[in-house]
Amino acid sequence: MGNAESTLPSLAVVVGATGTGKSALSLGIAAALRRDHGVGAEVVNADAMQLYRGMDIGTAKIAREERLGVRHHMLDVLDVTQESSVSDYQADARAVIDGILNRGNVPILVGGSGLYVSSVIFDFRFPGRDPHIRARLEAELAQTGPGMLYQRLRAVDPQAAGAIGPHNGRRIVRALEVVELTGQPFGSGLPDDNTLWKSGTRIVGLRAPRDELVARLDARVRSMWDAGLVEEVRSLLPLGLERGVTASRAIGYSQAIAQLRDELTQAEAMELSAALTRKYARRQVSWFKRYPNVSWLDYDNPARVEHAIAQLTLTHA
Repeated sequence: MGNAESTLPSLAVVVGATGTGKSALSLGIAAALRRDHGVGAEVVNADAMQLYRGMDIGTAKIAREERLGVRHHMLDVLDVTQESSVSDYQADARAVIDGILNRGNVPILVGGSGLYVSSVIFDFRFPGRDPHIRARLEAELAQTGPGMLYQRLRAVDPQAAGAIGPHNGRRIVRALEVVELTGQPFGSGLPDDNTLWKSGTRIVGLRAPRDELVARLDARVRSMWDAGLVEEVRSLLPLGLERGVTASRAIGYSQAIAQLRDELTQAEAMELSAALTRKYARRQVSWFKRYPNVSWLDYDNPARVEHAIAQLTLTHA
């Protein structure tokens, strides 16, 4: 009998709700690939808010000195005034992944922003844009708020409405733009979870019991304030944080801005941030549960790195 051989993934993916330890697992995977398989690995961020320079504490961005020499990509690539675009992210992240593969290394896509992850790993082509339709819908959003637009989206595309929710005005506008432009439901243009961009993509996910995850998320919000989130936000205001369409709405940052404006007390800002974080984590869990062929690992399993490597490196005779 010959020796068993392992096949490395063309793209390793680490997903899961916020607070489950995805960054730490990715570093463990990178170290194990180097140690046991003699191959380098590079991490590609798939957290929408970690794209922003200066937004470190509230996004739990892994500090440079904590990256253990592993090269990281798609961190600190946007100013807080720039609008984050999933289509731009897809193009940039895929170019980075191809570059990693060309260097002979394994790319590890890590993050909890479901649409960002999906846009990279699944075969998904974004519909075009129409600036006139967009401007008209954005004017309506500014005038009336997201409620009426959301009801319109529910009528023409309930799948997209359910996925987006009633409060994300920016994504509601985009969905209505696509429906008007193409005559097709926006939901039909969501990533096809059955068709991968790259064959050999393997996905591991981190999970936690609901009660344990809630406790971790509440503690995380407290630690953000203790670590100086409000001062971080204060330093970002002169750089235009409040003008940033995407950045200013980030959980924690929006509430810290309100605290600095004396619109919320610190206790209220923290409580609201914790509630929104819990809601966001529930959406993440639902999103990633739809993915086929995910190897789920318990967040607190001492052998989670070993289990992840076993799933990511298929062994055959």
